[in-house]
Formats: sequence, C-alpha cells, structure tokens
Amino acid sequence: MKIKIQRKHLLTGIQRAQGVVEKRNTMPILSHILMQTKEDGISIFATDLEMGIQGSYLAKVIEAGRLTVSARKLYEIVREFPEGVIDISTDESNWVIIKCQKSHFKIAGLPPQEFPSPPSYEGETTVPIEPSILSALIRKTVFSSGENDSRYILNGVLVQLQNGPGKKKLLRLVATDGHRLAIAEGPVKGSFEREEQGIVPRKAVMEIKKALEEGKGEKEESDEAKKESPELVFGKNQLIFRQGSFMIATRLMEGSYPNYNQVIPKGNNIKVTAQRETLEGGLRRVSLLAREKTLAVKFNLEKNRLLLSASSPEVGEAKEEIETDFSGEEFATGFNARYFIDILAVLEGESATLELKDPFSPCLIREEAAGFLSVVMPMRS
Repeated sequence: MKIKIQRKHLLTGIQRAQGVVEKRNTMPILSHILMQTKEDGISIFATDLEMGIQGSYLAKVIEAGRLTVSARKLYEIVREFPEGVIDISTDESNWVIIKCQKSHFKIAGLPPQEFPSPPSYEGETTVPIEPSILSALIRKTVFSSGENDSRYILNGVLVQLQNGPGKKKLLRLVATDGHRLAIAEGPVKGSFEREEQGIVPRKAVMEIKKALEEGKGEKEESDEAKKESPELVFGKNQLIFRQGSFMIATRLMEGSYPNYNQVIPKGNNIKVTAQRETLEGGLRRVSLLAREKTLAVKFNLEKNRLLLSASSPEVGEAKEEIETDFSGEEFATGFNARYFIDILAVLEGESATLELKDPFSPCLIREEAAGFLSVVMPMRS
C-alpha cells in the first residue's frame, strides 16, 4: 500500500477513531486502526468489538492495499507534523513508513487480515434527522445516564422511534441513573412502518454527539455530501449513525429498560418559578461548601423566595437567597445540586419552574415547547 494524503484529512480520521480504539491490551489488534485504499482515497476503521467508527478521506492512491497501525502512535506522529502532504506506505513485514517533508518514521503494524471486519451498515428502518435536533436530544439526556453503574442497563440511553399525535413522527431519548431522569423528543423526517427502540451504550451516544459537533459532514467531501442530513438506522441488535461517508455502528445493550413513565410524578401542584441563570448560579456557589460525596443542598421555600443552604463540618457553610413567585406554605426539602445544575444548563427559557408535591417527593422540571422533561429524586436526610 502506498498513498499521499493531506495532513488535515488524515488527522481528522485518526481523531475520530480515538474514541473507540481499545486502550486495554486484551487484543493488541484493537489498539490499531485499519486503513485501506478506495477509488478516491482511503477509509479508516476502528472498533472495540461493541462499536465501530468508519470514515472516508481524500487521498492519492499510488498502490492499493491495506494496513493496520497503532492509533495512538499514528496520532502522536501526525499531530506534530506541519501542514502538507504525508506519504504512507507498507512493506511485506507490515512495517508502516510515514514521511512528511524531512521527517521519516517507521513503526510496526500488524497483519491486516487479523483485524475484525467492518460491520454491515444496513438496517430495517432508516430515519433522517436534522443534526441540530439530534444534538439537542443527546445534550438534554445523556448527562442523566449512568457511568460505570453496577446496574448495567442504566449505562445506556433508550432511543425510541415513535408515532406522535396526528401524523407526527418522533425520536425520543430517555436516560436515568436511578436518581434522576431526563426525557427529550423531537420530530423526524420521512416515514416508517413500525416503531423501533433500543438501548444505546453511553460511549456510543457520546461519539455521535462528538461527530455532530464537528459540523455538517467532512470538510473534504463535496458540497452535495455536506448537505446530507444524518440518518439513524435501526438494525437487528445494532444502531447506526450515518452522515455522508462517516458512520458509527454500535451494538444495542441487552435487557429491559426501566418503565420511566412510572417515575414521572403525578399531582405536583406546588410550582416555584425563578430566573434560570440566577438559580443555576446560586446552586453552583452554595454547592462549593456541600459535602463532596453527596453535594446535598437544602431548599427552604418561603414566600417569594427560595433559600439555598449547604454545610460541611470540615469546611463551613453557605447560604443564598433566590427570588421566586412562591406563595404557598413554607416547607424544606433537599437535592443533589449537581443534578439540578445539569438540568438548568440545558433549559432553553429564561426561567425555570420546579414542580413539587411535598418534601419527600421527586421534583419535576419540564419545557413542553422544547419536548423536555426531567425528574430529580430528593435527598434522604
């Protein structure tokens, strides 16, 4: 194999692969990327056997072929190169030769035939969706999913494709770690014959989010490719994110997701509205002196104000007063400040309304116009 490629194109491909490359040494080949030539360039594929990332990049192919190379080492080398053309070639012993201007590297590769085959990117249901909508749905939910939670299924995000009111088609994302719940939904284009759902690992959701934040398509693609909307493809036991020539495929998690509708409280008739930024700022400040493990902040509701307070025997105490429209009977409750801060950060309006029932019941926060709802469980004293 022998190619010439612009540094910026190669660096983009390697950077995208970093999120999925297996960093443990259980299978050395998984710490590598598979690079192979195409008619108009190369494709770069990386996998950890649960998720795969593949993209195509413009390059001049001098000799067709394929190679594997350490993703980390190649990234470290290319990152230090100046802008310009990079020459990459291999020899019969799978050594990879990399040249750029007066720099010359020779690093060990592995036999490409040992690399796992890229998955099939076909599915039963394909749904186009606006990148801004998908990005917002992920941003509004993924923070509520578990991270290394012992309850395996909570480390994923439930993705549902549903028929909405009338002829509307909706994509809904749901995430919970058992202490908080976030639900966000938005419209999708086109039509589909049946509703679909799957539990997507948090790692894959974060990689899709990262791809969306890069912008519309790859810089080296044609104008037509840049205009392509991303697609979600629901296949058997897998979900595929596809935009232009870039694809992320992930296995779906096995198991039953909790019945989130049972968690949404009913009868929360106490409503407290405050300026969103003021409330978020107050929680950030007061939580500085909360116990590090729980970040417990006490909420004292009084007429037209909310008193936030936190204390730690080793550090001290903090209090802050927030103006509200509350006019009911006084009562106090407590919540993890981080949970509220995460929610307030994704709200779109200038104000936030907390819906409460009593000191021991969950708090409900929603923005119906934005298709967002969240639930936070109270702290147990």
